[in-house]
Amino acid sequence: MSVIVKTVESRKEFKDFIRFPLTLYKDCPYYVPNLYLDEAKMLDPRRNAMDRYSLSRKFLAYKEGRVVGRVAAIINHLANEKWDHREVRFGWIDFIDDPEVSRALIDAVTDFGKAHGMTTIAGPLGFTDFDNEGCVVEGFDEISSFVLKYNYPYYGKHFEALGMSKLNDWLEFRFTVPDTVPEKIARASTLVAQRNNLHLRKVSKREITRGGYGRRLFDLVNRCYAPLYDFTVMPDDVADQYIDSFLSLLDMRYLPVVEDAEGNVVAMALMMPSLARAARKCRGYLFPLGWWYILKTLYIKPDEGLELMLIAVDPAYRNRGVHAMLFDNVIRLAIENGFKWADSNAEMETNTSVQNLFNGFDRELMRRRRVFGKEI
Repeated sequence: MSVIVKTVESRKEFKDFIRFPLTLYKDCPYYVPNLYLDEAKMLDPRRNAMDRYSLSRKFLAYKEGRVVGRVAAIINHLANEKWDHREVRFGWIDFIDDPEVSRALIDAVTDFGKAHGMTTIAGPLGFTDFDNEGCVVEGFDEISSFVLKYNYPYYGKHFEALGMSKLNDWLEFRFTVPDTVPEKIARASTLVAQRNNLHLRKVSKREITRGGYGRRLFDLVNRCYAPLYDFTVMPDDVADQYIDSFLSLLDMRYLPVVEDAEGNVVAMALMMPSLARAARKCRGYLFPLGWWYILKTLYIKPDEGLELMLIAVDPAYRNRGVHAMLFDNVIRLAIENGFKWADSNAEMETNTSVQNLFNGFDRELMRRRRVFGKEI
């Protein structure tokens, strides 16, 4: 029986779109689901602030009357304008190991893109760089992190069979937490702070959510990451969305900030205890008990792993060793709270300046993820 692809329109179809991975990865020990409420908010055009700056459609693929695949087609006007291309993105893509299904999904995205004047297709990518992006092409035998998602090994092969090739790769590393802060880092942290008149700042949740400090942090992220591949500089209303849905949940101990003498944000690190096992336990649902698993892991009894979601240093302070102040704080916090390892966020393979910051640490490459693309 042939594959039928439908645009998601009804409430039931919307739920089926979000829930499909739970069925697809039901027996996979490495998959970590997204939180259902977060997915629903991000994929609902009425609630996603990026809808003001993009066009999107969601598609479901059916075969023999059952859902066998899903994909979101996204035209990000901000990124297209900045990078001077006409690109339609495909994201939230999952499918059974059937070439007919993956082809039907990519064809739906391609047709959507062409109908709106796009000339290239790329993915997996989200609305912004804070969404899920990249297809895992190496490292399939370890549980995924909470932030960066797992996929079956056949995904990449399907994309290549559809004529797509590599556009960009990201690397994910795991670091062993040392028993003590290395003397070199502790000494550098003190010297850098003194020479540049910098100090470490602990920010309160109220400052983040109500005092405008969250926007200052996102302004730093925009300035730091703007030159990187296909990055979307986020307007204030989009930043507010991530602040409300994500930063407001975090334990502020895991958000060290470096300021200068005038109180300007110079650098920051964003991390959290790994929620991978908690999310698996509740299958992505906060109710009836999922909220307890999540909050317990965040605030009471964390797992052994820490997820380093991003490190940002103001371009004006690069090559001054400011990262040592962040590393000193992160390592001390990890030791005090009993963390054994830390997973990095995805780092572009060409971003050697960031990778070199971790020289001297005990680390191993855990995963490689890739964005594929082609002309349409």
